[in-house]
Amino acid sequence: MARKQPAGIRPDEPTAIGRRVLQLRTERGLTQRQLAEPAYTPAYISTLESGKVRPSEAALRHVAAQLGVSPEELATGRPAHLAADLRLRLTDARHALATGAPEDAAALFRSLRAETVEHRLPDEEASALLGLGDCLLETGDLTEARQCFGEVERLLANEPLTRRVPAVRGRAAAHRLGGELRYACYLLETTLDELNASGLHDPDALLLLYTASIAPYLDMGARVRAGRAAELALALAPQVDDPVLLAGMHRGVARTHIAQGRIAEADASLTKAQELYQQLHIRTDLAHCHWMRGYVHAQHGDLERAESELCTARAMLAAKRAALFTEQVEVELADVLRRRGKTQEAEELLRPLLTAQSPDTGSLRTGRGAVHAGAAHRLLGLIDEQRGDDPAAEEHYRAALPLLEAADAAGDVADLCRLLGDLLRRAGRVEEALDTYRTGLGHRATPGTTTLGPVPASPPM
Repeated sequence: MARKQPAGIRPDEPTAIGRRVLQLRTERGLTQRQLAEPAYTPAYISTLESGKVRPSEAALRHVAAQLGVSPEELATGRPAHLAADLRLRLTDARHALATGAPEDAAALFRSLRAETVEHRLPDEEASALLGLGDCLLETGDLTEARQCFGEVERLLANEPLTRRVPAVRGRAAAHRLGGELRYACYLLETTLDELNASGLHDPDALLLLYTASIAPYLDMGARVRAGRAAELALALAPQVDDPVLLAGMHRGVARTHIAQGRIAEADASLTKAQELYQQLHIRTDLAHCHWMRGYVHAQHGDLERAESELCTARAMLAAKRAALFTEQVEVELADVLRRRGKTQEAEELLRPLLTAQSPDTGSLRTGRGAVHAGAAHRLLGLIDEQRGDDPAAEEHYRAALPLLEAADAAGDVADLCRLLGDLLRRAGRVEEALDTYRTGLGHRATPGTTTLGPVPASPPM
């Protein structure tokens, strides 16, 4: 059991060590003479217990042996094997996140983080914060997630950059989910450049960063960059043994194949990802694979299979209480339902997502799933147009536009401007329609290139 120190006293200070020696000696019923002999004097033990002297390594070993504890526990106040035990429990918490609800896993990570702070174990604290940040991504608490990942970067500031890469990836993911696509790309690209410039050719770190950059690139319409990131990830894969990284890579590569219309290749990549996630029992990522398969089927008109895959993904995510991802997949499911003529079911999914709710409950809005919030408004606009309610449709299109523009989702903005322009033109509002078309063309002309800097340097292979 850990022995707490009074506030303001470091566990490794002479005063703290002396108090531990006194407490342990008293618990064991030893006199100062019994503890001291044969190598030291009772006076030395008295001086040690009063905190007036720091014990040498030899003295520490002698006193620890007499008291039946490890020298490390005596010197630091940490129970023997504490760090190893914490690492095992962190692994258990990761498993809880993979297979269960993120709120439950978050409670484990918070408790573990408190222990690491108490015992001044920064590496283990960083691991606990990384796990907590990943839990918060699933629940949609994006502000707190960013704070967790930022704290990891601070804790590891003096470590090699490769140690901080998972935290950078997490922070970029939080910004992307919040609709800050350009900043997510900036974080990933600058880290890639720094890694490559420093000569830190760490395949695991590079694979994680290239894989993470695919999604925001595609959301911005920067398909060339997404394709290049996928090529580099595939080239790095033979040097990587971590199955979690490889599964994520296959899923990211599948996204680029989908964007390029290469369905057979996308299916092959998704199959590899699914096999790994099933072996690893990572249910959230497995649900994402079903989600992507649903998207593929929807893009190619197989709406029945699309609905089946998206319903599977939704059920898996809802069972894990992954609130934000559940809401996002519901938007895509609503699109498929609308296209299948199930308009009422689509509306029943969409309208609750956009209802203003308390900050602690799930609703898509600016700062939390802005791209999908824009998509939800777009779908409701299409439904209103279909029933002939053009004013309501225009209201939804105009609500979607700033969300998608703020997220730099160029392709989605262009498509929305086309819909809104057509609606305005039919209403005889030609000048407004022309302005809207021009806005859309401006985003379509150079998708993703006007807001991104130079392409990051390629790593030495």
